[in-house]
Amino acid sequence: MSILKDNVNLGPSELRRLISKGITIAPGVFNGITAIIAERTGFRALYLSGSGIAGSMGLPDLSLTTLSEVSEEVRKIASVTRLPVIVDVDTGFGEVLNVIRTVRMMESSGASAIHIEDQELPKKCGHLPGKKLIPENEMVKKIIAAVESRKNSDFIIIARTDARAVEGIEGAIRRANLYLEAGADMIFPEALETREEFGKFSKEVKAPLLANMTEFGKSPLLSASDLENLGYRIVIFPLTVFRASLLTAENVYREIFEKGTQSGILEKLMTRKRFYDLIGYDEYEAEDKNISDRGSRIT
Repeated sequence: MSILKDNVNLGPSELRRLISKGITIAPGVFNGITAIIAERTGFRALYLSGSGIAGSMGLPDLSLTTLSEVSEEVRKIASVTRLPVIVDVDTGFGEVLNVIRTVRMMESSGASAIHIEDQELPKKCGHLPGKKLIPENEMVKKIIAAVESRKNSDFIIIARTDARAVEGIEGAIRRANLYLEAGADMIFPEALETREEFGKFSKEVKAPLLANMTEFGKSPLLSASDLENLGYRIVIFPLTVFRASLLTAENVYREIFEKGTQSGILEKLMTRKRFYDLIGYDEYEAEDKNISDRGSRIT
């Protein structure tokens, strides 16, 4: 293994290949180490949630994070995994010109796909009430800008519509088909409320579709195989690991605070050896020694 070569990202073409073969499960990651664990587990693509980025900073998902902050998180994750990364860029961080810059920064940071939503700023979590939508023609312009500004034609532009909660399922379908006409590669219908709605959407929107299986929201928790049968090509689990890690952190902090020691929960902790294996500690040391030895022979 070479740490200098082995983490070359497979990129947008690999994600398109995966989508063409069936459904792809993209678990949510929120930093480099979770990306490594997801890849080691066997997943073939990753998802970076805007809510996960904001939440890891201690902020709500209300358009408080910036393009630069999201781009930096993408860069960190893409630098330690070969898997394609799908990135939530909220509303594109502004209007048409902002969307152009967003696409270029996401590409250069190592993303393979982005999704842009049709909410007004400040956007809200897709499964909360009170969402407001921008006019259809404004979203169409954003999609055209995103498609025409990408440098790699394989880079995937996903149009997310939050219209189900505002305009009903028919409104969501109408918007989705307009977004396809504008050039979107995939459609992400947010917060559908029944299995039947997932099926209806798939029948009336002839495009690759992304399903969001977030917990504690409005959508039923359907399995990947069920969604594949309904016609979906990507399913994301945006915050599952993030929520689990928060609960674990809370429990561990309480244990240390109350007992003054972690000795009673060692079996719940990842060992130093396993952690070092994940981050390739020995490979880094071996690479350093190899280069040092070769340098010494020259000088």
